[in-house]
Amino acid sequence: MTAKESRFRFEIPLYTIAEAARIVDVPASTLTTWARGYVRRPPNRPEVVGDPIVTYVEPEGPRRPSIPFVGITEATVLAAVRRSGVPMQRIRPALEALEEGLGLEHALASRSLYTDGAELLYDFGEAHSDRREGRAALGLVVVRSGQRVFTEAIQEYLRRIEYGPDGYANLIHVPAYREAEVVVDPTRSFGAPIFERGGSRVDDVLQRFWAGESLDELSDDYGVPLNHLEDVLRVTSRWAA
Repeated sequence: MTAKESRFRFEIPLYTIAEAARIVDVPASTLTTWARGYVRRPPNRPEVVGDPIVTYVEPEGPRRPSIPFVGITEATVLAAVRRSGVPMQRIRPALEALEEGLGLEHALASRSLYTDGAELLYDFGEAHSDRREGRAALGLVVVRSGQRVFTEAIQEYLRRIEYGPDGYANLIHVPAYREAEVVVDPTRSFGAPIFERGGSRVDDVLQRFWAGESLDELSDDYGVPLNHLEDVLRVTSRWAA
């Protein structure tokens, strides 16, 4: 991996919070709390503080990028946790223990999470089974054939992440789509979502559709199957609703 590739993956912000939220398919408000943390002051109760858990770079101005590719990967894993139904505030201690157990910076973006993370979460859950945090951790893991593995909801997202020789994510298959093969790759199109087949930017194809071109024409020009284009339009319409 070159120094330039490393910077694009770990240091250079490529996405605004709104763009990152669409890629990982969570509300922008949710991703904001993951990236910037939060302070909540419920009436007559102690203040609740949540530290950031997604890599965030202070933007240079309004509507400027603040999330690097590694942050998108971390958010993809957190989206899987959210989809599993485990409250994020209860799983935060387990995620901290996971990062400490793996001994890695950006542990949520590492291949080690996929290979060793379930075992570590299970151990944390067993050690703290008398607390809500421990039971939440156990809710992300199942035992199959004597091995601790992530639940299917978690694995479905983790299977969408590809890793480079250094063990960290280098490509994500965008989880919002059912049929369309859309990926984000920090080395192509500055990390913008692209069709895996042909490498065209999704936004470029959509712009031509909004300008009046038919899906059949776009399918022929870009070599993208019609059902993939329809899937992209479905998701885009949902975001706009």
